[in-house]
Parts: sequence; C-alpha cells; structure tokens
Amino acid sequence: MTDDSLDLDDSALAEHPTVYAVGSFSGHTALISGGAGGIGRASAWLLGRLGARVILAGRDPGKLDAAVAAMRGRGLDATSHTVDIREPDSVSALFERLDQERTTPDLLVNSAGGQFPQPAIDFSEKGWNTVVNTNLNGTWRMMQAAARRWRDQSKPGAIVNIVVVTQQGLYGVAHTVAARAGVIALSENLAVEWAPLKIRVNCIAPGAIETPGWRVYKPEQRETYARSNPMMRAGQAWEIAEACAYLGGAAADFVTGETLHVAGGSQLWGETWTIPRPGYFKS
Repeated sequence: MTDDSLDLDDSALAEHPTVYAVGSFSGHTALISGGAGGIGRASAWLLGRLGARVILAGRDPGKLDAAVAAMRGRGLDATSHTVDIREPDSVSALFERLDQERTTPDLLVNSAGGQFPQPAIDFSEKGWNTVVNTNLNGTWRMMQAAARRWRDQSKPGAIVNIVVVTQQGLYGVAHTVAARAGVIALSENLAVEWAPLKIRVNCIAPGAIETPGWRVYKPEQRETYARSNPMMRAGQAWEIAEACAYLGGAAADFVTGETLHVAGGSQLWGETWTIPRPGYFKS
C-alpha cells in the first residue's frame, strides 16, 4: 500500500456513495473534534452531505480552514473552531464561543486523539501522560462540556467516541489502548448516569483503517494490517463515518452504552503490531 492510497481526498468524500438518505440530518448540528483528520474529516463530509451543520474542531487552523473551504465549495454548511482538548481552558473557550454564537450541537463526535508506536517499556513519563491526557482526559472534557449544555437547555444529545479495539491484540501503543479502554468504561457508565437527561453515549472501535495517520507506522508494519482481521482487508474512514451517522442519528435512538466494532472482526481474531513483532512470537 502506498501513501497515495491511504485516504479518500475531499473530491472522493464529496461523492462517495452512502446508504443514508439526503436530508436525514437536516436541522441538526454536529461538532466533530479532530475534524480535519482522516476519520473526523470523513464524518464531517458525510454528516454535511446528509444536511447537518457541521463544526470542525482541532488544533491546526490551516487544516481546519482547508477542510471547511472544500466543504463549502460543495455547498455544505461547515465552520470551524480551534481547540486543544488537552487543555481544559481551551475546551471551555470553545463551548463559550458556541454559546456566544447561540449554537448547541445535537451530536458530538470525539475523533481527536493521538499516539506514537513504541515498546511500552521505553515510554517516558511525558509520552505516557501526553497520550492519556489527549485520548482519555480530552475526550472527557468534550463530553462533559456538551452534556452540561444539553442539561441546562433541556435538550437531548448524542455522543460518539472513537476508540480502539481492546479485546484482541493491538501492540506497541499500550498508552492509547489504556486511554481508549478508559473511554469505553466511561461511556458505559455515563450512558446510565446521563440517560435521564436524554443523552446517549456510544463508542466506535475501528480496526485497521486507511488514513494519513498510518504514516506514523513503518511501511513494513502497515503491510501486515490487512491480515489483522478475518476479512483480510483494511477499512476506510468512510466506513467509520457511516457508523457515526448510525449511532448519532435517529436510527439509534434506543442505543446507548454500546461499542460498535467496525474492524472486520479483529475483535475476535488476529493481532496488530505497530512495532516490529518480537522474535519470541514468530513461528
């Protein structure tokens, strides 16, 4: 697999077939963290094409501006705001800006995150804390800020958290596995606690997905990913986006506290090494 094939570009995202009806998200607003990246960007395109107003949030204003320009060029209702989910004040400022704009999202997609492949025994304290603060704490901050708005305005809401497959082997990124497992447990807990507020909380666990984020992994590792699941292929960000539309939309009104695996069955079989597989495990 070459780097040129890693992701759908904006032209492809604007026209890629979808199972959903045009207008199925009309009148809804979706806030997507990591909105300029692979899964977040695909989700923004899909929800925008389905009629939602989409707000892309992320750290890089240049990437956000480019994503919004591409979507607006196709007639979609897209805006962006910068946020660093690692910083509580930044998350608070984001939602204060939305309050000033009198904008309350109906759907929050937490796609922002980050990690680096490395043997866990070599993690530094800073490296561990950075990943956990982004993937677990940052997700929590966004969830709480959105839930408080929905509670205060007596409005229902839906949250979709992008996590990872934790049941089977994903090795070399123990920090993100730990953080995302925390997000899954948190989501299950809050699905109960926030049900009286009519707030649904679900997760999506992608398997090996073709996005530009793959570039953090060495080519020899990426070549093994298609065999990390019984379907023997990698997935596309679009497939995760369509799962977001399901869990965030009316079809899933009676679904909360779930983790939907979009992973080709890798939660049941297979293993993924993001670092060289130790010789001890080679047959």
